[in-house]
Amino acid sequence: MLMTINSFLVLDGSIVDGVVSETVKEGAVTSMLGIQTLQMGVFGGIVAGLFAAMLCNRFYKIQLPTALSFFAGTRFVPIASMACAILTGAVLYVVWPVIQNGIFALGALVQASGYFGTFVYGCIERALIPFGLHHIFYLPFWQTGVGGAALIDGVTVMGAQNIFFAELASPNTTKFSIDACRFLTGITEPIEFTFLFLAPALFGVHVVLAGLAFMTCHILKIGVGTTFSDGLIDLILYGVLPGQSKSNWMMLIPVLIVYFILYFVLFRFFILKWDLKTPGREAEGETAHLVSKDEYRKATGVGVAGGKTADVKFDEKSAAILKGVGGIGNLVDIDCCATRLRLTLADSRKVNQAILKSTGASGVVVKGAGIQVIYGPSVTIVKSNFEEFVDQVRSGAISEASFLDTEKVPAAESPETESPTAETPASGEIMKSYVLSAHMNGRVVPLSEVQDEAFASGALGDGVAIEPSEGKLFAPADGVIETVFDTKHAVGMTTDEGTELLLHIGIDTVKLGGKHFESHIIPEQTVRKGDLMVSFDMEAIKAEGYPCTTPMIVCNTDDYEAVETVAGGAIKAGQDVLSVH
Repeated sequence: MLMTINSFLVLDGSIVDGVVSETVKEGAVTSMLGIQTLQMGVFGGIVAGLFAAMLCNRFYKIQLPTALSFFAGTRFVPIASMACAILTGAVLYVVWPVIQNGIFALGALVQASGYFGTFVYGCIERALIPFGLHHIFYLPFWQTGVGGAALIDGVTVMGAQNIFFAELASPNTTKFSIDACRFLTGITEPIEFTFLFLAPALFGVHVVLAGLAFMTCHILKIGVGTTFSDGLIDLILYGVLPGQSKSNWMMLIPVLIVYFILYFVLFRFFILKWDLKTPGREAEGETAHLVSKDEYRKATGVGVAGGKTADVKFDEKSAAILKGVGGIGNLVDIDCCATRLRLTLADSRKVNQAILKSTGASGVVVKGAGIQVIYGPSVTIVKSNFEEFVDQVRSGAISEASFLDTEKVPAAESPETESPTAETPASGEIMKSYVLSAHMNGRVVPLSEVQDEAFASGALGDGVAIEPSEGKLFAPADGVIETVFDTKHAVGMTTDEGTELLLHIGIDTVKLGGKHFESHIIPEQTVRKGDLMVSFDMEAIKAEGYPCTTPMIVCNTDDYEAVETVAGGAIKAGQDVLSVH
C-alpha cells in the first residue's frame, strides 16, 4: 500500500530523487517503514488492518483447484492482501489529500475555539466510551494535524501527543504546550462502566463533568502528558519528574480535591432525586450487581451442554476427527504444517486410526503425545474447520455426546455449570431392547454401502440407511428433538428409551446450505413415531449432483450390545427396520 502511494508521488513529481518537492504542503509527506508516503498517521494502519481482517474472514477457508491447492486456505490471505493493498494505495493517493486538508481545517477550528472547544472535546470523548469509539475520536488529535502543529528544534511536529513528547525530549523546552496538552489531560474510565449499567443516568452527568475537567486543566495551564490512561504512573513520569515549571502539575491537587467533592455532592443529589437503584439502595429482596458469564449461562442455559443453544453448523468431518483422537478431553493443542494436521493429545493410545483415515487422511503418524494426520495441501482448511468445531464443543454449542459414543457431560466442568436434567446412561450400560421404525419410504441400504466413508465405516455409530422414494423424513420413534441443523439436511433426536439418533438426508447435502429442504420441527420439540420432520425436493437435490441416501445413525452405539438391521428391500415409513438391544 505504501509503495503504491510512493510510486504515484514519484510519478506526479511530489518526490524527486528521495526529496520532497517544495510545492508539497508541509507535513503532507512523511517516511513510514522507510518508505516516503502520504502522512496518514494511525489511519494508514487502521485501513490496512481492516482490509486484512476482512480478507482473512472471507478467504481463510477458500478452496482452489488441485494444482493450486497449496495456496488455499490461510495461505491465500496474504496473496489477496497484497493485491488489495495495491488497489487501496491507489485509492488513498487520490482520496487522502482531500481528507488531509479537511483534518488540517478541523484542527484550526478546534484550536481557534479556545476553552469551549476543549470542553466539547472532553464531552465527546467521554460520551463515546459506551460505544467503544472514543479511541477512534481522540487518536487523530494525538497523532495528526487535528491536534495542532509546532516547530520544535527546527522540525515541524503534528499531533498533541507527538508535540508533547518532542517537547519532553527537547533540551530547549521551558514549558509544555498547553494547546497540545489540552487534548491529553482529563479523567479516564476505570470506574465508569460500574455505574454506566447500574445507573446510566449518572453517566450523562459524568460526561458534562469530564468536559469541564478538560477545560479546567486548559484554563489552569496544566501540561501533564499521557501515554494511554492518565493514571498515577503517567502523572509521575510526565508531570512530576519534568518539573513544576514545565507541567504545572501541582495545580492538579486542588482540582482533584474539588472534583472529589463535586462528584460526591452531585451524584448523591441525583441518586436521591431520581431514586436510582445503586448498590445498597435496591428494593427489598433485590440485589444490583453485574452478571458474570457463568451466572448468565446458569440462568439462561445458553452455552451450557443440554441447555439452549444457537443453531450452529455441524461439520461431520471435524466430528469424526475429534472422535478419532479420543474426544475433547484428550485434545491438548491443534496445529498444522504444509500437509499435516498436527495434534497434541493427553493420551495417544486413544487414537483410532481407522476413523481418522475415514475422514480423507492418507495416513496417520503417532509420535509420543503428538500425532500427524496427513491431508495434503488442503490441510489449512481442515485445521480451520476443526478449530471452529472444537470451540463449539467446548462452549456447549454442540454436544459431544451427539457424535462421540460416551455419556453426555457438560462441555465445561465448573461449579457454576449444571448437568443436563435428563438422565443418560453411562457408556457400556445395557439399554432396553426395542425396534426403531423406518424413517422414510424407499429401499433399505446397509450402512456399509453408503457412499460416504464416515457413515460406511461406522465412525459416527452403527445404523441403517434408506434410499428414499419420497422426499419426506419421519420420526422413527417417540422422543425429543435435540438438534435441527441450520442447513435443515440433518436432525438429531433422543428417543424416549434414551437412544441418540442422527438422521442425515443425502450425502454431502450440507453444501446446499438448506436449499430444497423444509423443516417442520424445532429443537426441544416432542415428536411421536411417524411425525413428519423434514420435507425435501429429491429431484432438485439429485439434479445438483447429490445422492439422497439417508442414514439413521445410533450415536450411542456403545450403550447397546448390538444394533442390527431387521429389514431389507422395499420398506415403508413406520415399518420395523433397526433393532437395538
